[in-house]
Amino acid sequence: MPGAVVRVAAGAQVADAGALTAEAYLADRLVDADEAYAEELRDAERRAREATLLVALVPPGEGDGANDRDDDPVVVGTVTLAPYGTSYAEVAEPGELEIRMLAVAPEARRRGIAELLMAAALREAVASGATRVVLSTLDSMEAAQRLYRRLGFVAVPERDWGHVEVHLRVHTWTPPDAPGALVESATWPPARVVDVDGWRVGLSGGLTRRANSVLPLGTPPDVTAALDRVEELYATEGQPSIVRVCRASPRGLDDLLALRDYEVMSRTDVLVRELDGIEPHRGAVRTAAGPVRVSVADHPGDEWLAAWSGSKARLHATGAAAEADDASLRLARSVLGGAPAVYLTATDASGLVGVIRAAFAEEWVALSCLVVAQAARRRGLGRFLTLRALDEGARRGARRAFLQVEAENSAAGALYTALGFQPAERYVYRERR
Repeated sequence: MPGAVVRVAAGAQVADAGALTAEAYLADRLVDADEAYAEELRDAERRAREATLLVALVPPGEGDGANDRDDDPVVVGTVTLAPYGTSYAEVAEPGELEIRMLAVAPEARRRGIAELLMAAALREAVASGATRVVLSTLDSMEAAQRLYRRLGFVAVPERDWGHVEVHLRVHTWTPPDAPGALVESATWPPARVVDVDGWRVGLSGGLTRRANSVLPLGTPPDVTAALDRVEELYATEGQPSIVRVCRASPRGLDDLLALRDYEVMSRTDVLVRELDGIEPHRGAVRTAAGPVRVSVADHPGDEWLAAWSGSKARLHATGAAAEADDASLRLARSVLGGAPAVYLTATDASGLVGVIRAAFAEEWVALSCLVVAQAARRRGLGRFLTLRALDEGARRGARRAFLQVEAENSAAGALYTALGFQPAERYVYRERR
């Protein structure tokens, strides 16, 4: 459904999620109106307190439901994420997170809402550190089971369970391995790196957070002293101090940064997929100006850089680099050129309509810099360019692909889920204000 996003339920969305869950289960005849379980389905307030309650939202006027309230987004779907040991976890084992009560409003079905919710649930599970995701389903839920298989769930018959006349099938999903911070950094290296007690301080004139942040790998003898030195370095450069908090970070670093007035600026998901057996992409796409052609180069040309810098770099730039000019273009060429990569450019009769970058490190190809011109959007060009970039990666010997997408970007998440990417890690950028 165009415009749909997934968020943690807040305010009136909680009650709406409860009403929708009961409505969906009643419509599917999974529960009778007078059953006690129907009341449990309506009690989303308790789910929001004791688990994580996600909701799918669409702009007002698009929900066709009874919970439209003036300018408020409309709840069209919901799912509950229950960690092991909580009241809503029925079959979860230690380290697992259990998915419960997936529901989509009857009027919003067959529009991709269930897949959007499930993809978001998997990303949240990875963010929480879960080692596995588990769910139970009925044999009659054939459409749901097809979705689960498409997302990578596998049946585990030995864990099936039930009560009275109900038999529930258990499926599990295990997060794939992430490339890791060092591989990611190798595909987007800072112009300069300074070592501070094993931490890699990226300095690149403010061009993108990735190239102007700290990779805090390992635990220095004195974390506070290391942060003091990091802040001094960035102050000397006239840049804000930015730290990437990830799995490799020292325990407790996130809390320490919060105490030092570092704010979370973005949450980023690392999505991965295998390239073994990928077929060359021979599809075609057209814009209003005609068919699209794609060229591949080993270095970014001026037109490619201008297209990326003009629409993307400023979104993630810091300090003086937030203004795109000749100096920032030279800086972009320096940062992007620090890793082996290829640069794809899509053109039609009107000129350039899209770009993407594929960079290489070890067995990985990293996709980034996807930009589609405003006039060429909603024609499948983003998907087309991503598939072409995957082809290039496979052709040049990469075995796996990864990309990074902000956790709140539901549209991009849906695109990449449809292309077979799965969440492997989440990290956050904290910036001192």
